[in-house]
Amino acid sequence: MKALHPELIYQIGISLIPDIGPVSAKKLITHLGNAEAIFKEKANNLLLVPGIGRKTVNSIINQKVLSQAEKEISYIEKNNITPLYFKEKDYPNRLKHCADGPIMLYFKGEANFNIPKIISVVGTRTPSEHGKILCQHLIKELSATDVLIISGLAYGIDVCSHQEAMDRGLKTVGVLGHGLDRLYPAQNRKVAERMLENGGLLTEFLPGTEPDRTNFPMRNRIVAGISDATIVIESKASGGSLITARLAFDYNRDVMAFPGRPDDELARGCNNLIKNNIAQLINTGKDVMKSLSWEAQEPRERQVQKALFVDFTNDEQRIIEVIMDSKPHSIDEISLSSKLSISKTASLLLGLEFKGIVKTFPGKQYRIA
Repeated sequence: MKALHPELIYQIGISLIPDIGPVSAKKLITHLGNAEAIFKEKANNLLLVPGIGRKTVNSIINQKVLSQAEKEISYIEKNNITPLYFKEKDYPNRLKHCADGPIMLYFKGEANFNIPKIISVVGTRTPSEHGKILCQHLIKELSATDVLIISGLAYGIDVCSHQEAMDRGLKTVGVLGHGLDRLYPAQNRKVAERMLENGGLLTEFLPGTEPDRTNFPMRNRIVAGISDATIVIESKASGGSLITARLAFDYNRDVMAFPGRPDDELARGCNNLIKNNIAQLINTGKDVMKSLSWEAQEPRERQVQKALFVDFTNDEQRIIEVIMDSKPHSIDEISLSSKLSISKTASLLLGLEFKGIVKTFPGKQYRIA
């Protein structure tokens, strides 16, 4: 386990302030520079931050949350948990582009959340045998590429995707709706223990947090935002997997779903996602890889040779350096790596596409043409 950041007590503390969510917390951090400064700033200056009222300022000033944060750090150290602060490099980059992404995440296991390929798989808690087979075949085909499988470690499709990923030699991470000191549902404990050696468990909730119903929509936004695409396998007309799919769509992520018979209750959610143009229709894992441009790409040497014949501005060169390797990149990834705004990145990519330097692929992916 890496050494804990000296500012960790303040980073956790800001996430514990009552009535302040990730959006307001990020405003405070942006305005004052870092988490520690928030707890050392004068009340009158805190009130100048847009959206921050007297009640929130009082909660910061009394600093009771820092005592709680200190206890959490002790638990983290004793249980080999990795805290992930949203400004650190190990924090999932894809979540950094979600306005409501958590300030803090807590991870137990071993996985890289910033690898090029991450897929979330969700679905009903009561799948049919056909749904389980679809899940198994999907993961089997995805195992042809180095992909991290994300799900929620719930009954049904979630646990099926975790198990199949491990059986196929892929790493898989379960996102929890409670603290790392417990497991819900308890029947999945053996799977969870195996996952700690083949991926891990991730949550934004501190130890002692029960698996309350209100926590799971919050959990779902992490499942949606942390991946390149969310795949739905069997869903009724309403349910958590549809919430995840719509969140992914709102985050500008790809959403895909397996279709089913119109009279099949377990197909209604997927069919509606496809019907309303929220999800792409897929039948196989190969469809997923094709949509995300995860096929074999041309050699890097050829890409470099193409780029040498054109003069670029400094900003264009920054874009090219990010996408010079053979794999496609999302606009979020390019913006983050090049340190350019999303709007600036989009404009530069369009210009490079007109020059024949950049090629756009399905799934909002870009690479050297």
